[in-house]
Amino acid sequence: MLLTIDVGNTQTTLGLFDGEDIVEHWRISTDPRRTADELAVLLQGLMGMHPLLGDELGDGIDGIAICATVPSVLHELREVTRRYYGDVPAVLVEPGVKTGVPILTDNPKEVGADRIINAVAAVELYGGPAIVVDFGTATTFDAVSARGEYVGGVISPGIEISVEALGARGAQLRKIEVARPRSVIGKNTVEAMQAGIVFGFAGQVDGVVARMARELATDPDEVTVIATGGLAPMVLGEASVIDEHEPWLTLIGLRLVYERNVSRM
Repeated sequence: MLLTIDVGNTQTTLGLFDGEDIVEHWRISTDPRRTADELAVLLQGLMGMHPLLGDELGDGIDGIAICATVPSVLHELREVTRRYYGDVPAVLVEPGVKTGVPILTDNPKEVGADRIINAVAAVELYGGPAIVVDFGTATTFDAVSARGEYVGGVISPGIEISVEALGARGAQLRKIEVARPRSVIGKNTVEAMQAGIVFGFAGQVDGVVARMARELATDPDEVTVIATGGLAPMVLGEASVIDEHEPWLTLIGLRLVYERNVSRM
């Protein structure tokens, strides 16, 4: 089986693939202070619950694919693969790794690995032109051309960042649960804040995607818009431009990149 690990700024998502099928997944907090040994214990605890894996760390794992936006965590995961999975092929997404997606930006090394991985999966699953909207710590919009090239994107504050900022900077406001309110016009402070977050982000997605699609394709209707990320369900029912929802887009991309690189190792 293939273990895929997507390290985000706030949360880390893990997926277990049997061939092309994702058979198990977990979501944990990202803690840059965790050591390689602590991460190994955490992995053992999670995977020890799966019936198809053995009790020992590494039993049943045939390959590992990792991408990380937090350099300190990537460093520790590199140590995990060396110490605890020494005989297992591992692909860590970084410069030099073959993705199959040309990066047409001013400085390709600046583009987050997760954004490139999302583009890989988008091209494989839906073709181009496409726009991937990833609802994470930041909300990112990534554009893929009709020829499968990564051409750039947009980065904006994410839903949770916005909620925390409102609670921290508003004298009479507080942190709230992100949920759909009864109506756009809130009848109390909590509902008013929820309306601002949910419908505000939906409007942002519709507006940004529409502008990107006009630049990306002669016919904007040809652009496939894919939503992913842990907070995507909050906006799915309200944003009108989203065509597909693929919660495991990054993990699928990691599987594809692993398959394209493992034969070269």
